[in-house]
Amino acid sequence: MNARIAIVALILATFQAHGSEHETACLNTEAFSFAASLIAQGHFVADKKGVWRSDHPSRAQENDFIRNRGFKEYAKWYLALDQRHAVDSKARYKFPFGDFRDVHRSGLLAVKARAHEFGYLKIEDAAAKLLQMIESAGPARQKSVD
Repeated sequence: MNARIAIVALILATFQAHGSEHETACLNTEAFSFAASLIAQGHFVADKKGVWRSDHPSRAQENDFIRNRGFKEYAKWYLALDQRHAVDSKARYKFPFGDFRDVHRSGLLAVKARAHEFGYLKIEDAAAKLLQMIESAGPARQKSVD
């Protein structure tokens, strides 16, 4: 387990060399570490590209999660923070990647594409690294959705 922590720390260190100064969203390193930990534990869905539209949490599910668990836990499911918005507002948290149970491959693919589109290099790199972790986890540990 210590080797995995060291790998995550090394990956996080590489993000500091990339990115744009005029980005409005910054990498949520706590969410990255949380997602990496979930993937390492096998809590991911190796779903297909495009299904994120139906798999991502609804607004009602987000509101219920916040009401029951708070914004601190909610933040862990978003790969970016928009510091122009208050800590206790949904607008602060960008680029969701899971359903409050598992990391979704389709969610990370969506994050990677949107981050690339808007020039958020650190966030795009983080999504790519998490996708690599899912790919290298092997089929025996994947929770596939058909």
